Amino acid sequence: MRWIWIDKFVEFQSGQRAVALKNVTLAEEHLHDHFPGFPVMPECLMIEAMAQTAGILVGEAKNFQEKVILAKIKKAVFFDYVRPGDTIKLDAKIESIISEAASTSGKITCEDKLIAEIDLMFSHIDQNLAGKEFPEENFVFDTGTSVFESLLRDVLSAGANAADSEQDR
Repeated sequence: MRWIWIDKFVEFQSGQRAVALKNVTLAEEHLHDHFPGFPVMPECLMIEAMAQTAGILVGEAKNFQEKVILAKIKKAVFFDYVRPGDTIKLDAKIESIISEAASTSGKITCEDKLIAEIDLMFSHIDQNLAGKEFPEENFVFDTGTSVFESLLRDVLSAGANAADSEQDR
């Protein structure tokens, strides 16, 4: 089973920046026990949501030709809680990208309030673990997965509509 911690992208600039949304609901079972009587989204899951947002951005930058995995959490600083009913915005930027790895910086906000700053490092494992064999399929995301397409559907269709409008002028 794969857990997806983002609901959709609202901005996607290939090789530069991605902005995703996550609606936090009490229907998520992990909130029932964290913490009873005062449910909050666990910080580790916010890190994972940022890793998914930034990881898709890094993978797409090279057309998913590399298998991208989270290698290091460089910084994770939290300033506030996220509660059921909140919608968080995950804003990830590529700081650097080379054949072996990528570095990203990110901010999580809720409305206009800063919730967290999370900086991550990703490894392109095919470039870093020479001699090790990995499955041929990209086991994170690729452009052929329905998950990736559904996450980007709204932002891609908005971009296509904008391009069509531009051509009509």
